[in-house]
Formats: sequence, structure tokens, C-alpha cells
Amino acid sequence: MAPAHIYNAISRYRQVRTEGAVEDANPHRLIAMLFDGALSRIALAAAHMRRGEIEEKGAQITRALEIVGALRASLDMNVPSGLPQRLGALYDYVSRRMLHANLENDPKVLDEVAGLLRVIADAWAQISPPARVAGAA
Repeated sequence: MAPAHIYNAISRYRQVRTEGAVEDANPHRLIAMLFDGALSRIALAAAHMRRGEIEEKGAQITRALEIVGALRASLDMNVPSGLPQRLGALYDYVSRRMLHANLENDPKVLDEVAGLLRVIADAWAQISPPARVAGAA
């Protein structure tokens, strides 16, 4: 096993790399990063759940719930299409299902919500962010 200082250095590197990616990201990319983070945390939670690692499972589900909350908070409810309201309802459903999965230790429920989020994340990836006009700030 590697010494603790190596793990600390790796952790600091990841934090700096992530912070740099966030600082350089446009709003479209930030939402994509939230989807990636939620899906990653859900996958980790399911793996911990399958191995019986309860504390780690709970920590990952908590983080996934926070990310889904950030996705919900990013919705512009003033858009008249009704899409933000439907996405908000989906995020609420995903959050309730994750809480159920946590209480019941049911990794299949985590697989379900990951599938739902993946569909939205894939659709989001298909949308091109607005092109920047040359010379615009």
C-alpha cells in the first residue's frame, strides 16, 4: 500500500484539476459535469452497496443527492415549454428513489436512476452550446 502522503498528493491534484475545469467551463459544460458527477457517485454507491460498505455507500448517495439538487436548482422555471417543470419532477423522483435505495440497500434502484439520468445527460450532450461571436467577451 502506498504511503498516506501519496494519497494526499493525488487528492490535492484531483481537487486542483477539478477546480480548474470548473473555472474554465461554460454553463453548458458545467451541467454536463454535474451529470458526470452524479452518475459517477451513483455507480460508486452501487459498488459500495454490493460490497456491504454501508458508510461509503451513504456518503456517495449523499453526494449524488447534492448534485441532483444542483441540477434541479439550475433549471430556469420561467421557460414556457414546461420542460423545466418536467425535469424538476424527474429530479425529485430520482432523489426519492436514491433515498429508497439507500434505506433498502437496493442497487437495482440505483441502476434505475442512473439509467434515467444517463438519458438526460446524453440528450444534454447532443445540444450544442451557443457559438461565441469573435471578439465578444
